[in-house]
Amino acid sequence: MRILVTGGAGFIGSHLVEYLLARGDEVIVLDDLSTGSLANLGSLRDNDRLSVTVGSILDRALVGALVRGVDRVYHLAAAVGVRLIVDRPLSSLRTNIHGTENVLDACAEHDVALLLASTSEIYGKNTADALREDADRILGSPLKSRWTYAAAKGIDESFAHAYWREHGLRVSIVRLFNTVGPRQTGRYGMVVPNLVGQALRGQPLTVFGDGQQTRCFSYVGDIVPAVVRIAEEPRSIGNAYNLGGAEEVAIADLAYRVLRITKSRSTITFVPYEDAYPEGFEDMLRRVPDNSRAHALVGFTPTTRLEEIIGVVAEDLAARAGEGVHTTRPFESGRHPDPALRTRPAHALVES
Repeated sequence: MRILVTGGAGFIGSHLVEYLLARGDEVIVLDDLSTGSLANLGSLRDNDRLSVTVGSILDRALVGALVRGVDRVYHLAAAVGVRLIVDRPLSSLRTNIHGTENVLDACAEHDVALLLASTSEIYGKNTADALREDADRILGSPLKSRWTYAAAKGIDESFAHAYWREHGLRVSIVRLFNTVGPRQTGRYGMVVPNLVGQALRGQPLTVFGDGQQTRCFSYVGDIVPAVVRIAEEPRSIGNAYNLGGAEEVAIADLAYRVLRITKSRSTITFVPYEDAYPEGFEDMLRRVPDNSRAHALVGFTPTTRLEEIIGVVAEDLAARAGEGVHTTRPFESGRHPDPALRTRPAHALVES
């Protein structure tokens, strides 16, 4: 197939590109490199089935030109990360709403199938035991920038659903829950690489609030194959699917596990939200996915344990810093759970 991946130089996007190339597809990447990096695609630079365009999804003409002639679009391009959203709410809203509309328009015009990557953020402060796709959204005030990402992605999903109902666009939606793995950085507030990076540098691990807020982290090697299977399953059209990890963990406990697995002697510092974010910042106390719909459709079951995820991230960050690291995780260096992601060891996938 000939496939366009928006945001293909980002963390998840680059793994998706690698997966598609490994199975023989031709891939076009569109990325403005605002949060992505060409280094994420460095090991693929000699692959003649990959082409990269540096540009924005806000460029309507460019998006239309790239969509024309492809078989499917994976739309991952977005302003992401709590820190970025809080610091730059206006540009984030424009990218996440207007950019997605451009992609939807182009796919509808050229009758191209689309996979829209959404987020668990849309559930907001809903603390249900396991969030189903039809669960209520509980968001804070629209005047608080913390919720602009959730609001924008909710609009994206509504746009996509409307294009399906009114124009017959073949669009499927996946909601990703805290996906983690090699190439992810903590620059924009991603908690696992932040904590692991601090542990490797011997710095105090910063945990916001009391650390009792819980999350479920998923490994990119489990998520990417599921995303592709959902995109290619006709029954997914017009529907949304959760893709998340199976283990709920408090952030304080996560920090202690990071210390144990990296064998770091760092301490843990609890930082009040008001000292880390602007006034009025809110967080979610709990976010747990119900993956049963994706399991029923494509057999999705997350298999990579949290300890293994932490170990992979530690080895990747250490390799990029030019240092070796020994962890306590029982996980073969460079191995990915999915065979199609084993084409190169993890430390070789990122150029410094």
